[in-house]
Amino acid sequence: AANGDGGRVRIAPVLRFFILFVVIQAVLFGLELTPWAQTHFVEPWTNTLAAISTWLTTVFDPNVAAAGKIMRSTTNGFAVSIEAGCNGIEATIVLVAAILAFPAPWMHKLIGLVSGIVAVQGLNVVRVISLFYLGQWDRQWFEWAHLYVWQALIMLDVLIVWLIWVRTLPKGGGGASPPAALAAA
Repeated sequence: AANGDGGRVRIAPVLRFFILFVVIQAVLFGLELTPWAQTHFVEPWTNTLAAISTWLTTVFDPNVAAAGKIMRSTTNGFAVSIEAGCNGIEATIVLVAAILAFPAPWMHKLIGLVSGIVAVQGLNVVRVISLFYLGQWDRQWFEWAHLYVWQALIMLDVLIVWLIWVRTLPKGGGGASPPAALAAA
């Protein structure tokens, strides 16, 4: 809609958020797919995820070993390979885009990014470990939990983390709540 600023068109705040959210995701997903990012970020992170999951598991089960992105039982040979889409990077990209697109002070965005990434990746470690044991128990349940339950839970985690972050933002200058701050931006 045109406003009193010399005929400039002002984008509705919710539309601005949505456009930024989509553009940031497109850029980050595009960067993630580059060979450089795969070699220098995605593969090392995925290997680290397997190492962290294995390390935590060995606290109560010493019969687990990691080799690269693979977490394997040394007792029965069952292994999970952490592949793209299972390393939490895509869910993290969605969260990063949502936080960066939302109108908030940069310090609050930084705090949200750090705490949100830790929350999403922490749940992803739980996901990997649970799937590792579920696969040893029953492959059919493993497939179902892997393809449906955990995919939904990880994205629900992203939504909940983002909503909690929005609720912790400082009130606007006029005492507006965070959702009203989006409408006023």
